[in-house]
Amino acid sequence: MKLANLDGRTVIVTVGGVVDLETASHGRFPAHPDAALTLIPEIRDWFAAARPTSDASLTLADLEADPTRLGPPVTRPGQILAIGLNYRAHGAETGLGVPDAPLVFAKFPSSVAGPAADIPLPTATCDWEIELVVVLARGGRDIPVHKALDHVAGFCVGQDISERTGQMAGSPPQFSLAKSHRAFSPIGPWVTTLDELDDPADLVLTCALDKEIVQSGRTRDLVFDVPTLISHVSAVVELRPGDLLFTGTPAGVGFSRSPARYLNPGNVLRSTIEGLGTLTNTCVRAEPSALGLPALPALQPPPGSGARPPSAEVPRCS
Repeated sequence: MKLANLDGRTVIVTVGGVVDLETASHGRFPAHPDAALTLIPEIRDWFAAARPTSDASLTLADLEADPTRLGPPVTRPGQILAIGLNYRAHGAETGLGVPDAPLVFAKFPSSVAGPAADIPLPTATCDWEIELVVVLARGGRDIPVHKALDHVAGFCVGQDISERTGQMAGSPPQFSLAKSHRAFSPIGPWVTTLDELDDPADLVLTCALDKEIVQSGRTRDLVFDVPTLISHVSAVVELRPGDLLFTGTPAGVGFSRSPARYLNPGNVLRSTIEGLGTLTNTCVRAEPSALGLPALPALQPPPGSGARPPSAEVPRCS
């Protein structure tokens, strides 16, 4: 089942058309996308039994071709938890390897955007990071690994856009603000339940900048898989329905290239995960700050290191 946010209302997206959840269920289920996520098992049972008529004027193919009416499938996550250096090839390209335990940081919920949202670029050093995003339907603490997937509403595609100047500016560096600018967490195009996927643990990820493939990987190469991440994080943080978990990015980010490469206004970023769909986000120039703050300077790679971050005791790139 694919649950989408169409013009602010929950719809079930099918090949033959869309079903407005509240209308088709005669008010049994809510219209708001965030509320519907907690009821996925009941919605699935109702949908299979009721077989509601789809609106054939708007099909899966139509929404894939023009996703502009789709908003983020989770509009107000309470928490966005993200994992750094969770693919070995990405750890290698940064020169940092992989951590012994999941490297966890936060993105702030105001950075969430839809699958076709524009991405304003506040500096000349904004980077791409395609990620599998886990959407939580049930919360809890101390969730055991073998029960972790019972807490999952489904998966969606995400981009962890990263402003590298701010990320690398301090010592030690910090991730959260630099990864939480406006629209720096586009997600979607819908939440896909795991029963729709042949193998939820092995999905192909592809990120294209304009028409050039810049990232390609498989989720089977995650250092820490989804159940392990949920269990690890919930040992500290109380997870709640609607929380998002960004699981890490494969190799191919712009910062680690030589020379480094970044997003520019006019670039179109297409992020695709097998079975989950595609985000299509256009980069635009950010409006000047209302506070009159100066623009951050362009990031320069350290002398003699190509485009790699300087060595440090803490990771400087994710």
